Amino acid sequence: MTPTIDKIAWLHVVHGRVLSARSQGKDLYYLPGGKREPGETDIDTLAREVEEELSVRIKRETASHFGTFEAQAHGKSEGVQVKMTCYLADFEGELSPASEIAELVWLTYADRARVSAVSQLIFDKLHEMNWLA
Repeated sequence: MTPTIDKIAWLHVVHGRVLSARSQGKDLYYLPGGKREPGETDIDTLAREVEEELSVRIKRETASHFGTFEAQAHGKSEGVQVKMTCYLADFEGELSPASEIAELVWLTYADRARVSAVSQLIFDKLHEMNWLA
């Protein structure tokens, strides 16, 4: 059985750009979010991870499933997959990098090579929908 890393991600797209983060010591950007803790729902994970990483609170009642994407996990051995379940949601507060986050950036489709394989699939979908410049 192929190992799969289960992740939840927040898609926040404004004016054709998607909010992305880079962790300390990493070279690629990723969509804010992270791994589920035991007993957490998708929305619990989304809210916890976004608050830990970006210092804002997801408005849970606005969360809507965007899609689930799978690809080879970046930096892991061949065959290890990451399954990323993406949600759109409104938030309150001011975006600010926290925890292990070194920087927040707004990426366009031209930045596709700067994100992981699974994020590239998400960028493709956003671009296809004309959401990403």
